[in-house]
Amino acid sequence: MKIFYSEEHRKHDPPFEVFDGGKRVPYYENPDRMDRVLSALNKTDWVELAEPTDFGLDPILAVHDREYINFLASCWTEWLASDPEAAAAPEQHAFLPATFALRRKARPTSSLLGRGGYYLMDLSACIVDGTYKAALASANCALTAASSSFTLHKSSFALCRPPGHHAGKDYAAGYCFINNASVAANWLSSKGRVAILDIDYHAGNGTQDIFYERNDVLTISIHGDPDYEYPHYIGFADETGEGAGLGYHKNFPLPKDTGDEGYLSALDEALEMLRKFSPNYLVLSAGMDIFNGDPLGKFHVTRGGIAEIGKRVAGLNLPAAIVMEGGYANEALGTNIVTLLENFK
Repeated sequence: MKIFYSEEHRKHDPPFEVFDGGKRVPYYENPDRMDRVLSALNKTDWVELAEPTDFGLDPILAVHDREYINFLASCWTEWLASDPEAAAAPEQHAFLPATFALRRKARPTSSLLGRGGYYLMDLSACIVDGTYKAALASANCALTAASSSFTLHKSSFALCRPPGHHAGKDYAAGYCFINNASVAANWLSSKGRVAILDIDYHAGNGTQDIFYERNDVLTISIHGDPDYEYPHYIGFADETGEGAGLGYHKNFPLPKDTGDEGYLSALDEALEMLRKFSPNYLVLSAGMDIFNGDPLGKFHVTRGGIAEIGKRVAGLNLPAAIVMEGGYANEALGTNIVTLLENFK
């Protein structure tokens, strides 16, 4: 199985994030996550690890607003130029605004902090020196996996970091800066019908935002109910698309403490929708924070449940670009990913 990975992800390593209640904590979405996955993959005999191809900005700008991407590219340099304290010890700092836009009336301003509050949704979307380069490499991993799945008509895995499914058309959120799965799916949409299935614990709000008015890409997300879980304001069951996209988006918000049985029941319903849509290609947003004991999740899906998820999704017999999203139980993360992927090899 082809696995696409870039060491560029290590350049994105914020020293902290600001957690619920205003606590400054170590950054959960850290390079150790990738090391755990790589270690587990390298113990198998079916992995073919490769560097991603550079697709340039065009496939990214087909999904994301140009001014937002410009902001990601220049933010850190502008921040150091404007803040002597940050410039003196950049390794101790991360760019975060203190004011956030109410989008129904807001527009980006000329000030960096004003643009930060417009383009960043929360306090986990921390920007440091290497964030933009890491995000570009992550998107190229997803694009290369999509290209491989299209060319070879076989499934492949994009070992993406940072993840992507919380990033919308013009905002970063939840550790995500470029929506890797959406960039890949949009690229594939010129080759045939595409579906995105998001199995991350948190709602794929960015993916929903990007495709909400389109009918050429079916988007489905199975996640913790936003009534109690991040991202809180999107991912409800009655959000089913608008305009041409009406009926082409489906959310499965699940209650706290959902285990294998409840999760697999929702998955079966999602798979039936996928069969009716009859896509040529699948993009699977693979978040392992559904796993029992994940520090950022409240589900109790077991490793056996993850194996069954992989088995049932692979049973669609579609070439899939499997894109890494969340998963923060680092000690279990590599084994969980291998458990999912071995159904597709």
